[in-house]
Amino acid sequence: MSHATTPPGGAQTQENPYKNKAIGLAIAAAVGGFLFGFDSSVINGAVDAIQGQFDLGSTLTGFVVAVALLGCAFGAWLGGRLADRFGRTRVMFVGAVLFFVSSVLSGLAFGVWDLVVWRILAGVGIGIASVIAPAYIAEIAPAAMRGRLGSLQQLAITLGIFAALLSDQLLQTAAGGASETLWLGLEAWRWMFIVAVIPAAVYGYLALRIPESPRYLIATGKRDQAKDVLTTTLGEGADVESHVAQIEKTIETDKKLESQSSLRGNRFGLLPVVWIGILLSVFQQFVGINVIFYYSTTLWQAVGFGESDSFLYSTITSVTNVLVTFIAIALIDKVGRRPLLLTGSIGMATTLGLMALAFTQATYTKVPDPDHAGQMMTQTDLPHAWGITALIAANLFVVFFGATWGPLVWVLLGEMFPNRIRAAALGVAAAAQWIANFAITITFPPLLDKFGASLPYLIYAIFAALSFLFTLWKVPETKGIELEDMEGVKVDRSRRGTAAPA
Repeated sequence: MSHATTPPGGAQTQENPYKNKAIGLAIAAAVGGFLFGFDSSVINGAVDAIQGQFDLGSTLTGFVVAVALLGCAFGAWLGGRLADRFGRTRVMFVGAVLFFVSSVLSGLAFGVWDLVVWRILAGVGIGIASVIAPAYIAEIAPAAMRGRLGSLQQLAITLGIFAALLSDQLLQTAAGGASETLWLGLEAWRWMFIVAVIPAAVYGYLALRIPESPRYLIATGKRDQAKDVLTTTLGEGADVESHVAQIEKTIETDKKLESQSSLRGNRFGLLPVVWIGILLSVFQQFVGINVIFYYSTTLWQAVGFGESDSFLYSTITSVTNVLVTFIAIALIDKVGRRPLLLTGSIGMATTLGLMALAFTQATYTKVPDPDHAGQMMTQTDLPHAWGITALIAANLFVVFFGATWGPLVWVLLGEMFPNRIRAAALGVAAAAQWIANFAITITFPPLLDKFGASLPYLIYAIFAALSFLFTLWKVPETKGIELEDMEGVKVDRSRRGTAAPA
């Protein structure tokens, strides 16, 4: 469509206004991804100060870092069900409120256990946002743009990670240390949590302003409102009435198949497509991406870089993660989902294997922990050449992940499920992702302490290799397929992975 259109209000607009509208709505929804990324990394700058403030051991410190992920898993599971009952935008707003409240209370925590409670509450809000954003984007995006718009979720996550690292550094520098008092008698680490109220408030405001998903509107009998939304996202030149009729037909079919509207199936209790979503989520986390972001500064200090250099390299890694997401945005609707996933699996397996090899050259020494009298810590020494090799391999790993598995899993989760189970299935898959994230986060420190860095990175490399086989045999290509046509899509190996009706 290259001609100007006239929206319902009658005013003439520029060419392709529906694309701008769809992009705007996708960006608004993706702010939930920003909260996701921000919350994932904001704890980094505060963790040492929290450990000192509350006199925590390493195990309890690791639990405080990871516990929000359990809340995320519950929020993801709950969010999918609430979205089907109350709508996408209302549940977005609930997630924003939970994150806003938890950010304030985390900053005012008087002990470790109430901090744990508020971190779990933050996790619930983030888990809700992680489910609703990809579902909403998939449901408002034109099929030809759905991959690119769905990738905005991962772009927002990477921007949130970078913003959290930058915010932590600015607050720490302003106070002269994370444990030092900054404003209103509160230490800098507390302000690291409190500043999260800004993106939470923005997300809540946007949730109140954007229209509801047209599929939810039609399912609840609001046909005219759904037509208005589709007109603004597809364009007046599009056959909106036909699109509405197609959605109504799938909803009617779903009613006839109501007995099949649950996630239960004959494959270990779940439908095969739900298992594909779960395994996509698990593989995305089991390649160890969050080890890079949660423990990167500590890791680079361990291999011989100074504190300031370690923070610089961590920041460079987070910026790299942001930039390479644009590769996925540029290619996903041209190349397709499967080729990018397969390429990413090969690249991740290779770079993680190289990191594992580099750390076989390390020596590990038990030394007294300077921050905790009577406790020991593991000091890692890596020859300079191998340290540089590990640094380069880690950043190349981030490139392969950020351009493929990072954004594409969210795109696939938003589009691969049939309409009648989309939100609920996405909730289960996202919950599995958060649980896998928790497992990786909580197991890395003891693995590092007992076996050194080589074994965990070898494990992650093996999972990256397995993700290649899984994608090759089980993941369908969904490029260009309308959401109403997702029912029964499977891998057609005779056509090299293209989608075909089951």
